[in-house]
Amino acid sequence: MNETLIQDAPEDSPIIQIVGMHKWFGDFHVLRDIHLNVKRQERIVICGPSGSGKSTLIRCINRLEEHQRGDIVVDGIELTNNIKNIEKIRAEVGMVFQHFNLFPHLSILENLTLGPIWVRKVPKKEAEETAMYYLEKVQIAEQAEKYPGQLSGGQQQRVAIARSLCMKPKVMLFDEPTSALDPEMVKEVLDAMIELAEEGMTMLVVSHEMGFARSVAHRVLFMDFGQIVEENTPEEFFHNPQHERTQLFLSQILH
Repeated sequence: MNETLIQDAPEDSPIIQIVGMHKWFGDFHVLRDIHLNVKRQERIVICGPSGSGKSTLIRCINRLEEHQRGDIVVDGIELTNNIKNIEKIRAEVGMVFQHFNLFPHLSILENLTLGPIWVRKVPKKEAEETAMYYLEKVQIAEQAEKYPGQLSGGQQQRVAIARSLCMKPKVMLFDEPTSALDPEMVKEVLDAMIELAEEGMTMLVVSHEMGFARSVAHRVLFMDFGQIVEENTPEEFFHNPQHERTQLFLSQILH
């Protein structure tokens, strides 16, 4: 594939295509021969034991990690060392991390408007209107003038989701978004994600929240030792896992 933008990828083409992708950290072969197509508006939950490559996989999709072999194409743009292509992809792919990564010295509203104003060149008034719209969506609009340190962990993670949405991405990546939260705060974040899902957002979610996977995912992927070991609908994945590694994993996390 060349490094140019493929103009106007057909609407029925996958929004993400990963073909034969490998990734090493030094001598450690962290991702092995990954093949994955993600349809527009598809919701995929990726699970697996710690160290299986789940987070590295989604971090490769927006070049937070660089893959060494294979192809990644996002909305018709091949992900290579071409800086322009990386910037185009990052503009279309939102990401929410375990930790909220909010600027502590900026208000919630300022955290949300920074990207649209500086990256998308949106006028300040329009950026603020969009920010308030998404803060309403995640049910936290009354906190707009506060600072991150004044909010609970669950509230900060909902702010982080709203901040990504302000860039109007085509795809949202979630890297264990509830793992750093106290148990009572998990539901409010999952509820915000469920609402996103219901509106048709394309989502890849690394998570051990199996209830979320059952109710929201179109597909569940199980990874182990840097490979996609099994993928299926939630119904089949939970009730009829095919691989013994999947069966063992589910027996350990489903009580």
